[in-house]
Amino acid sequence: MRSKKDFLRRIPLRMQFAVSFCVFTILISGLLWLFEIVLLEKFYSNSKVAETRRISEALVQSYYNDPMADFLKELNSAAINNQMCITVLDKSHRYKRDVMNNTCLLHGVGNLQSAFLEELEKSKDGTISLQVYNEQIGMEMLVYGTTFGEDGEVQGCIFLNTILEPVGTTAKMLKRGILIFSGVILVIGCAIAFLLSSRLSVPIVRITESAKRMAHGDYATRFEGGSCREVDELARALAYAEEEISRADAMQRDLVANVSHDLRTPLTMLKAYAEMIRDLSGDNPVKRNAHLQVIIDETDRLTALVNDILDLSKLESGSQKLELETIDAAIWLADIVERYKGISDQMGYHIDFTPDAPKQITCDPAKLERVVCNLIHNAINYTGEDKQVFVRQINTEKGVRIEVQDTGDGIEEDKISRIFDKYYRSENHKREVVGTGLGLSIVKAILKMHNCSYGVRSRLGEGSVFWFEIT
Repeated sequence: MRSKKDFLRRIPLRMQFAVSFCVFTILISGLLWLFEIVLLEKFYSNSKVAETRRISEALVQSYYNDPMADFLKELNSAAINNQMCITVLDKSHRYKRDVMNNTCLLHGVGNLQSAFLEELEKSKDGTISLQVYNEQIGMEMLVYGTTFGEDGEVQGCIFLNTILEPVGTTAKMLKRGILIFSGVILVIGCAIAFLLSSRLSVPIVRITESAKRMAHGDYATRFEGGSCREVDELARALAYAEEEISRADAMQRDLVANVSHDLRTPLTMLKAYAEMIRDLSGDNPVKRNAHLQVIIDETDRLTALVNDILDLSKLESGSQKLELETIDAAIWLADIVERYKGISDQMGYHIDFTPDAPKQITCDPAKLERVVCNLIHNAINYTGEDKQVFVRQINTEKGVRIEVQDTGDGIEEDKISRIFDKYYRSENHKREVVGTGLGLSIVKAILKMHNCSYGVRSRLGEGSVFWFEIT
């Protein structure tokens, strides 16, 4: 049985956006209706009571603080401005001042003032707040009363009466307005939902289709954004991924071609010399040994090739860990260069080492030695007819910079950025280059494990300098 999550995944993104926004619009309209039906009248009544209490307190304060003329003026102003009747009584319940603004519960027919006085006397806090229906005018009214005095002695009381009924008319008008407003919100919200969903989903759908074409090997696919920054960033990221995948695919084809060539040659040699031993030189010790030596040499080439591929795979996967030691860079480099003395004597190469002052570095000596050896082998393969290779130690503030220089034809500027790629080999070499082009890739992987900066400087006709820095 499919889960709810799986079901939602099957709904198009455009529809999810549209439905979500429509639900949001309906929810907002519902909240407006809930406020109008359930909370509006209660909110109005509470606000009216609070406002009447504030007026009563202000009048009491004015009674004590202002001259009688100012108090009467304040009393009339409060009655007129707030559409209410106000009665002020002394402690014997005699009228001290009446302000009648309209027909109310405090005056005329149906006078309930005595009942309100009884309620006020029963009150524990000296105030009352009552909602009473006025049958004479057919409206709901608010009666608010409070006592006043000094030093705990009651000196009189004040009653305020105002109409609550206008809220009913207002509520009816609000209901119609909210109904119309909700309908407009719903229409506009749904329109915005579909427009917004199209704006957001169409570019994503377009990018998805482009990604499918790229997955089938069409690396000329264009990824277009256009709706928002995040979609543009997604399009740029996929375009970059497409470029890298295309590049990796090209390098993979180069690998197949290079490895096939480098495997086919020694395998052909192995088979040929094995057949020669079987058919021709099996009984001739001299020829047999020569043929066997060829087989051994070709086997060594195959072993080196397979080892390079496996080592690079381990380095890039992170399965190999660094075994760090602190060593003297000058002594360590001198020892590596000394091992090439045999090559110098036999093949005429001159490997010149320029040391700097002794300085300690922390590294995995075995792995970093492979870096230096690979750079020297690379220089030997590509150096000029003078067969000169230069190794230099340059001490810096942060550590040691190691450079390996050849005197070959150099590297084209547009190819320098690819020189550390897997399986890439420059064509500017003076002699046959053995291998699949993995040497510099291994160098790159080891230097990255050490967090070393590295690079190459080269000009056509002036050779190349490969370098790295280690602390």
